[in-house]
Amino acid sequence: MGLISVGAGSSHAQESAGSLGVAAAPRLHFSPEQMALALAVANDPDLAAFYGGNGLQPVFLGAEGAARREALRAAVRQMPDHGIPADRYPLPSATAPAEGLGAELAHARQAAQLLRDLTGGVLTPARVDPEIKRPPGPSQVPVLLAAFLAAPDPTAVLEGPAPDFPEYRALQAALQGGADLRVPADLPRIPEGLWRPGSTGAGVAALRANLASIGFAAPVGEPDRYDSALAEAVARYQRAAGLPDDGIAGPRTIARLNGADALGPDARQRAITVALERLRWMASEDLSARHVWVNIPEFSTTLRQGGAEVFRTRSVMGKDTPEMRTPEFSDVMINVVVNPSWNVPRSITVRDYLPKLQANRHAVSHLDVLDGSGRVLARDGIDFAQYSAATFPFRLRQKPSDDNALGIVKFIFPNRWNIYLHDTPSKHLFGNRVRADSNGCIRIGDPVDLAHALLSEQTDDPAAVFARALDSGRETWLTLRPGVPVHLVYFTAWPGPDGQIRLFDDIYARDARIWAALEAEGFGTGGDVIAEAR
Repeated sequence: MGLISVGAGSSHAQESAGSLGVAAAPRLHFSPEQMALALAVANDPDLAAFYGGNGLQPVFLGAEGAARREALRAAVRQMPDHGIPADRYPLPSATAPAEGLGAELAHARQAAQLLRDLTGGVLTPARVDPEIKRPPGPSQVPVLLAAFLAAPDPTAVLEGPAPDFPEYRALQAALQGGADLRVPADLPRIPEGLWRPGSTGAGVAALRANLASIGFAAPVGEPDRYDSALAEAVARYQRAAGLPDDGIAGPRTIARLNGADALGPDARQRAITVALERLRWMASEDLSARHVWVNIPEFSTTLRQGGAEVFRTRSVMGKDTPEMRTPEFSDVMINVVVNPSWNVPRSITVRDYLPKLQANRHAVSHLDVLDGSGRVLARDGIDFAQYSAATFPFRLRQKPSDDNALGIVKFIFPNRWNIYLHDTPSKHLFGNRVRADSNGCIRIGDPVDLAHALLSEQTDDPAAVFARALDSGRETWLTLRPGVPVHLVYFTAWPGPDGQIRLFDDIYARDARIWAALEAEGFGTGGDVIAEAR
């Protein structure tokens, strides 16, 4: 094949060949070309595993490699469909001779990079933001390259590795087109006001025309009357724009339609691009299986089964402070705990409660003071003033009660960050548009209904099972069989049930950091990072 070679006596090359999994053999079993290839890929685990399993043979060179070279070029041309720029994968000119080690490595490295990007994402999540607790999965590149080598149609192999999620495909479609949420500049602006069913006038006619211009047309009865069809068109627009979908054109909806405070098309595309990257981080998850989906910027929790949403509830997420932001990760929910005790996290204990106890040992009387073995202590025997936040040796716990901070039920998926879902006595928070008010855990708007939905797969009467546990007054742990995967995610762009892409505020500025990291990898042309969808 004309590979550039190193000397046959190179011990480094011999060691490299051995490290690739090629059976140990006398030096003469490896040609200079094979040893050169071994040396070149020794520091790339994916290529080392692939070529080691291929007997250190080139796969992209000469006439026999022509179909593979063209398949790789075709795949590179398609990468913008995934929100990834094609120039991330520079290849030799198609007219250049496909000869030598350099040409082999150029194609192999770009093929490996393309497959890494599609199956695990361009970025390493924790390097972008330490609050994204989503570790990289095992590399699929050696297996995919082997399939690419063996396939009669190598193009199909490179087209297949992207996440096979309906939401991924919907985001791809929106990236290539989709509705621009700003109306054409030559249309009349909508007068300020509050337009709702029953309203009449020229402002209603302008609203109707503006919505129709961007793909949200309503059947026309009386053009200047706000009827139920127009209310539904407004609600569809609001869902697409990430606004409360009440079907009433108030100041925020009108401002968005008029171009003020609008999410421009470039920023919208960036939000979608980041969402595609986030889904590539989750490529190994089975999102068709039954699972709980907590979308942090949407302030929602859903139960999904067979790709369909079977339950939805409003949720409260962590406050936007370093110690309270809700992290992102996936785990398995294994318990529904009825009448839970609240074991106060140490951070809250020393920050919020220790100063009160130091001022008055009988403060926060709804909390028990426990020693390290879990024994309840009498407060009269404790001098709280002698302890600091670092030396406080006790724990605090709230017994099951109507005003327990966790309400009447919590949902446990054991994790090192002590994050879980739970009820709350603070029901008023669910009426807020922005619901970032917790200490990090997720508060559930309809927790009993969620418990019933989760238990429904293992009992014919989940309501009765839950009611018996609740009526006991005791903390009761109900085990989910099997456990239910739970995904704490952060998507500011996400397809709704109607296929429209909905946009949500970047409440923790995580997407802005991801976009900045993608820019550093060659995405975009610089400029502003993702705008908030307010």
